[in-house]
Amino acid sequence: MKISESHLKKYCPFWFESLGYQILNGPDIAPGEPQAERDSYSEVVLKERLREAIYRLNPGARRRLWKTPSARCFILTRLI
Repeated sequence: MKISESHLKKYCPFWFESLGYQILNGPDIAPGEPQAERDSYSEVVLKERLREAIYRLNPGARRRLWKTPSARCFILTRLI
């Protein structure tokens, strides 16, 4: 069976949701919207979500990381 792009667009959200991912509609979190998660489309990484994931996956990170603006900048530039 050949998988087309339309199949992926249709079924991937269900697959990701079954893995525990939260599925959101892009326009709902777009810049300028009440639930915006970034200031512009040029921000390809949702930094707050990344930070939350780091803390969730590395519980001790909250104490060690993000203590200073320079540390936050260094960490984000290494991850992105």
